Amino acid sequence: MLTLFDTHAHFPSELGRESSDFPPFELEFMAVGGSQELNASALAASTPYKALGYDRDQLDSDRAPIDYANISAVGEIGLDYHYSPETRTRQIALFEEQLQLACDLGKPVVVHTREADDDTLGCLRNVRARGIIHSFTGGPDFCRSLLDLGFMISYSGIVTFCAADNVRETARFVPDDRILTETDSPYLAPVPLRGKPNRPEYVYHVAKFLADLRGTSLEAFAAITVRNARHTLCSSQS
Repeated sequence: MLTLFDTHAHFPSELGRESSDFPPFELEFMAVGGSQELNASALAASTPYKALGYDRDQLDSDRAPIDYANISAVGEIGLDYHYSPETRTRQIALFEEQLQLACDLGKPVVVHTREADDDTLGCLRNVRARGIIHSFTGGPDFCRSLLDLGFMISYSGIVTFCAADNVRETARFVPDDRILTETDSPYLAPVPLRGKPNRPEYVYHVAKFLADLRGTSLEAFAAITVRNARHTLCSSQS
């Protein structure tokens, strides 16, 4: 049976499978934190793949210590200047703190970046972590710079959106061994389900779209992305 991997889902423990218009498949997923609430939800999820950390909107929140034993990755973490560019300096400090933690632990990171290309690259060059750029929304130059730094590029339902030509351009040239799929549930449902609450099983639509875009079969593309996800995440667990 076909297997797909959703490398980024929030609250998956609350999302049961539902009847859908795509064929049955095996689903693996990573439950992702980013705040105390999301970290708790990720820990409760029924998956061996979990990412815990503190994201850019947790600057003024309590940040309880995290036990990273048997945790796959540090995340999500990163920078987002869309709503709060005035917190840039503090976001960078928290991001680099989390990057260094991941390096010390030998874990990959799950990175959020929005309207912060230059600073994201600067931080990733200052602290040479490894891992995943989640829900990639940038253009070709940013993508190539991230690939040069050794990062995996993960695509969400955004790649199916009409206005995402720049994202589709990058999805055509990312090497086979560096591409991943995700949903970012419960956000960013892909076409043809845009506007609905997203669910991990909707990664089927992301994978199918990307396979068609890259001129390969869904089966071959699924095998590539599942292998990439397992390699990135399993090698870090201790």
